[in-house]
Amino acid sequence: MKEKKCCLLIGNTRWHWALENNNSWSFTHTQPSLSNLKSDLFSICKWAAVGPVPKNHFLTSSTQLKITEVPLLKLPLWLGIDRALAGWQAFQKAKAKNMHSNGLLIADAGTILSLTKITSTGEFDGGQLIPGLRLQQSAMANGTENLNQITQTNIPPEEFPMGTEEAMIKGSLNSLLGTLLITQREEKIPIWLCGGDSELLLEHLQALEIDVNHCPNLVLEGMINLIN
Repeated sequence: MKEKKCCLLIGNTRWHWALENNNSWSFTHTQPSLSNLKSDLFSICKWAAVGPVPKNHFLTSSTQLKITEVPLLKLPLWLGIDRALAGWQAFQKAKAKNMHSNGLLIADAGTILSLTKITSTGEFDGGQLIPGLRLQQSAMANGTENLNQITQTNIPPEEFPMGTEEAMIKGSLNSLLGTLLITQREEKIPIWLCGGDSELLLEHLQALEIDVNHCPNLVLEGMINLIN
C-alpha cells in the first residue's frame, strides 16, 4: 500500500495532523504520543513545532519546516512558526477574496490566544499574546489557595454566575472575547479565527454580530500550501 502524505504541527498541548487521501486533506488532533509517529500508512513530509519535541527517529531535520521557508514579508526569525503559517495562509485566502485592502488580524485560539496583524501588502505587523481559556483557568487554580481546577466544560449562560467554578469559566471566556472585541473595534479589520477553541469563540462572536472568517485548521493549511 502506498504511504499517504502527512503534515504534523507539534503544539504546546496537542499534536495537529493533516492527512492526504485521494488529493484531499483531512485534519485531526491528538494528545502527544510517540506511538502516533510509528505508522506504515503515512509518511511525514513536513513537520513543525512550537511545543516540546520528544526524542525520536521519525522527525528529521530535513523534513522540518523552518521559519525562513514561510514567505511572509518582514517576518522576524523569533516568531512562532504557527503564527507565521497562520498569518501567511490567511493573507493568501484574504487576497484571493479581495479582503486584504485594510490588512487582517489572525486570532489563533489555542493554549495561547495569539493575535497576529498582517498589513495589506502581506507584511507582519506585530501582535498580542494572552493565556488561552484553559491556561487561564489552570493559572487561577495553581496560583491561589482556594480556587480548584475546572472539572466541567459547559459555559454558564448567566453573565455573573453564582458558583466559583462557573465564574472562573465565564471570566476566562470573556477575557478572550473582550480582547478580540477591543482589537477589532480599534483596527476595523477582518478577523481570521483558528485554533482549538475557535469554535467556542466563533459562537459568541457571531452572537455579538462580529464578522469572523472561521478557518480552524489555518496553520496546517499553510503547511499544505507550502509543500504543494
